[in-house]
Amino acid sequence: MFEGLRLRHWRHSVADSGIVHLVMDVADANANTFSRAVMRELGSLLERVQIDPPPGLLIASGKDTGFIAGADVSEFEQVAAEGRELETIRYGQKVFDDLAALPCPTLAAIDGFCMGGGTELALACDYRIATEDSRIGLPEVQLGIHPGWGGTVRLPALIGAPDAMDMMLTGRALRASVARQKGLIDKLASPEGLLAAGEKMLLARPKPRKAPPQLRALNLWPARQALAKVIRDKTRAKANPKHYPAPFAIIELWRKYGGNPRAMMRAEARSMVKMARTDTARNLTRVFFLREAMREIAPIEVAPIEHVHVIGAGVMGGDIAAWCALRGLKVTLQDREEKFVEPALVRARQLFEKKLKKPERVADAEARLNMDIEGAGVAEADVVLEAIFENLEAKQALFADVEPRMKDGAVVATNTSSIPLQQLAESLKEPSRLIGLHYFNPVAKMPLLEIVAHPDLDPAVEQRCRAHARGIDKLAVTVTSTPGFLVNRILMPYMLEAVTMVSEGVPGKLIDKAAKDFGMPMGPIELVDQVGLDVAASVAEVLSDNLGLTIPEGLEDMVSSGKRGRKDGEGFYTYPEGKPVKPEVPEGYTAPADMTDRLIMPFLNMAVTCLREEVVDSPEMLDAGIIFGTGFAPFRGGPWQYIQDTGADVLKQKLEALQSRYGDRFAPDPGWDTIA
Repeated sequence: MFEGLRLRHWRHSVADSGIVHLVMDVADANANTFSRAVMRELGSLLERVQIDPPPGLLIASGKDTGFIAGADVSEFEQVAAEGRELETIRYGQKVFDDLAALPCPTLAAIDGFCMGGGTELALACDYRIATEDSRIGLPEVQLGIHPGWGGTVRLPALIGAPDAMDMMLTGRALRASVARQKGLIDKLASPEGLLAAGEKMLLARPKPRKAPPQLRALNLWPARQALAKVIRDKTRAKANPKHYPAPFAIIELWRKYGGNPRAMMRAEARSMVKMARTDTARNLTRVFFLREAMREIAPIEVAPIEHVHVIGAGVMGGDIAAWCALRGLKVTLQDREEKFVEPALVRARQLFEKKLKKPERVADAEARLNMDIEGAGVAEADVVLEAIFENLEAKQALFADVEPRMKDGAVVATNTSSIPLQQLAESLKEPSRLIGLHYFNPVAKMPLLEIVAHPDLDPAVEQRCRAHARGIDKLAVTVTSTPGFLVNRILMPYMLEAVTMVSEGVPGKLIDKAAKDFGMPMGPIELVDQVGLDVAASVAEVLSDNLGLTIPEGLEDMVSSGKRGRKDGEGFYTYPEGKPVKPEVPEGYTAPADMTDRLIMPFLNMAVTCLREEVVDSPEMLDAGIIFGTGFAPFRGGPWQYIQDTGADVLKQKLEALQSRYGDRFAPDPGWDTIA
């Protein structure tokens, strides 16, 4: 059947049942992705199958890492430079159309991740079988684009528009069990029984699934118009269409063409090209590669970190311990008394139940996390991490106490958010083993881990911790041990300026709106409440001594009066049910015209300072750290990319205007003059 074909990325075989197996195994790659070469080979294979149909066609992966990760993102720039976006998309549509039109039954056997183009291939098959731990999704919106190989057409037809839209608009991947409930997956199988189960289904040839009648009715014109409006309004509440146009393009495709698959397929290709050419797609693709760069570790052998001992069971320490246990590590959690550890264990169980679902998996995670009041875990741990309050003398005393009890080669780590490690190292006999592992709150949601280096750090310790970060699914950026490191140093002037504006009478609600309109995920006043006014004031005090920052009037008074923010139910806003209640803006109030500049320019100015002082080793890693550590408008590509796109001269002039109006806290850093 396949004689004469020269293949690099696919294997083929025929089972005793006559079922043909096509195995995707992309050459020289750890994961399967659809490059143009891979797609052409699949097209050639399907042409042969069409000529001589077998009893069934089963498509599987030859990689241990998963099924198919999607399109080869590394080709995007080249395809765009050649002006062949539409041609490439339409060819992919043709190949998957050919797959869908084969005269024999077809099946995708999914084990592991199945994303983007992999999911679109699976949708073009008659059946889909998956292992329980598989994840299926269409995450294209995270790159500023949308499915382009028929996903916008086939997914609503299979599972109905509401669930299909939710998958495509959020980019979230579904667990295989959830995907089965929604009709996306036909059957679950064990990894060892996956192919046999697939062959059995192909031979049985059950009627392929499609959405039930009540969901198919939503594709009718009147229903589409009404539902599209509801979906658009809900999406607009979460994303600005000027910043993130792709979700709204998906909705519009379905609204206009959902009743006509052929027309929708053609429109999908045109829309995909339009989205791929936006600044949002360019910047989000850049963010994708920044994420991949943060996952990289040096190709050297390092001892694995298997046991973490955390000292300090407060919100940060307890949540770090829970996260490490969730990711499979043995964890011992120490504090002065049981009453300080117990709340952390309660939060940990809630995290495990949310993430792991099954009782036996929750029980396994709980078994990995143990209360350790006496600190016996210090002697066995690969990493001893302190997460106590921000006080230099207290941390130095703790390190002097635990270091003699630690095993050889163990890492001493601190979660300090502002104290230079050189000062902490003064209490250690082996300062080379000290490193900063600065997590962000909330630990389970914030992906960044700042790895804080200092002059005496052993490079092997840094590499060991980078490998540890990848193992617990965190994105690592190495920063030098300067006050505030990278994220807090850049974030603090922005937050303090927001608080200063509140002290001047500007409503916090308007300040937060200005920040969100710029593209921030949360306004700075709400952020101060979430971080905690006490924590913000403490960090600001440390940084003000070293960086000359001015602490706004009234902040410390609020802390002393017990208004510490969300955790106490009251800060700048009140939190009666965990969500902020923001005072209404007085009638007739006019917001200051320079409000957005007052927020963003200190942020950018400090970013330039950090580059000049080499807090990070490249502008790219600065952008990565700030995006994943603060949520800085990903569609803008990061502070450095925003400076490049806007123009350093333009932004420096804004700083000079603010300096003349409000004082030297807006004085441009000398680094602005060196930006090309």
